Amino acid sequence: MDETHRDRDAEGRARNARPRDGLGRPLPHGAEGVERQPEGVVRSPGETLREAQRLLDAGMPFHAHEVFEDAWKSGPEEDRELWRAMAQLAVGLTHTARGNAVGGARLLRRGASVLGAYRTREPYGIGVGELIGWARELAERVELPEAANAARDTARPTGRERAADAGVDAAAEAPRLRPRRA
Repeated sequence: MDETHRDRDAEGRARNARPRDGLGRPLPHGAEGVERQPEGVVRSPGETLREAQRLLDAGMPFHAHEVFEDAWKSGPEEDRELWRAMAQLAVGLTHTARGNAVGGARLLRRGASVLGAYRTREPYGIGVGELIGWARELAERVELPEAANAARDTARPTGRERAADAGVDAAAEAPRLRPRRA
């Protein structure tokens, strides 16, 4: 492969220039996509949570994951697992919205498990207990149709066939990162 023809960003790193949809899936060249999240943005924890919530509410959990990824890469060491768990929840929602119930449920449970360590202190006002409950409930709910299909069908669909299945509505399923206070 001729490396000189690869799409590159302003810093020269390889980066696919294809437009993406709100769930981060590549679209055909020339199609109208959504604006990508800029990478490497350093935000305060409050700014991170506000931007991620905005993206989740807009049905763009893949983009919210990018915001959390920036936080885990740029923030203090003691917060890395928190932000990584938050990113896993966002990616879990992304996969369930794309129709990948098994992968989505796995990521939701993994993120919820890591968040358990933060339950007593709820850093930055994050509703840790509520997020854990949301993630586990969504994981269980999206796996129910998978289990029913597995019992009914002996042939398992391929990953591509599962991806074509309808997933959940990402905006309707978006969690509240910080509980609403009265």
